[in-house]
Amino acid sequence: MNKENQKKYYCPIDVTIKTIGGKWKPIILHHLLSGTKRFGELRKLIPDITQKMLTQQLRELEQDALVARKIYPEVPPKVEYSLTDYGTTLKQVLTELSKWGVMHTANNNLVIEKPTHN
Repeated sequence: MNKENQKKYYCPIDVTIKTIGGKWKPIILHHLLSGTKRFGELRKLIPDITQKMLTQQLRELEQDALVARKIYPEVPPKVEYSLTDYGTTLKQVLTELSKWGVMHTANNNLVIEKPTHN
């Protein structure tokens, strides 16, 4: 990649936010911390995400070597997603974000909705 095409970062936080930031990536990573998930499981755990967006976010996380995709030669196809060893280095960061979210929820009388499964 030549210098003209390289992303520009202004500090280490900028690198982190541009890699794992956004509406969906931290949530996807949070759910993968508890273990391997199939695409459909992630859709149920994150009910507001569209199939297209989940696919896009997983591909980006895969390109950044944070998530691994395993395809099983079955009919129908079975695909599983898991954190790579590199992805697990985010565990402490994600845990601290989660703790802060719990504290902020309690301090501001917010409610965390759990997905309902039909």
